[in-house]
Amino acid sequence: MSTYKIDAAHSEITFKVKHLMITNVTGSFTKFDATMESEADDFSDAKISFEADIDSVNTNNEQRDGHLKSDDFFAAEKFPKLTFVSKSLTQKNDEKYTLTGDLTIRDVTKTIDLSVEFGGTMVDPWGQHKAGFEISGKINRKEFGLGWGAVTEAGGVVVSDEVKLHLAVQMIKQA
Repeated sequence: MSTYKIDAAHSEITFKVKHLMITNVTGSFTKFDATMESEADDFSDAKISFEADIDSVNTNNEQRDGHLKSDDFFAAEKFPKLTFVSKSLTQKNDEKYTLTGDLTIRDVTKTIDLSVEFGGTMVDPWGQHKAGFEISGKINRKEFGLGWGAVTEAGGVVVSDEVKLHLAVQMIKQA
């Protein structure tokens, strides 16, 4: 069994939400951790766990970040982490997988599917064995209790319910 830990310096955990239904606002989590255990070279038997610190949410706007940490959205004081624990990783072809697992935000846990593109493995200049993955998916924020909503004078939605997830992840094989 090989254990891999996320390389936070070379990984990004980002999300996009439509604002006023005309442009996307991008956010990220800057503090996170992940572990992957696998025996198979193609990671088909991988067990993955991930967590992000809600307080590390960053949308390049302090006021908006504060609102996201409030009870309107993540309720960071009560629920300081979001977590994901895999149930299965299903290989579709050499590079594409479907990752199914339980995502917990606030006190709500739901099973979600994510698309995974395996970027390959490489030994870095310091002799570390690494594996790269691009992970994407969508969730409905309201299903996880992120229920705040506002409407413009014209009746337009301020923040979309759909949140697009994108993770660029490098995992380091542990000795």
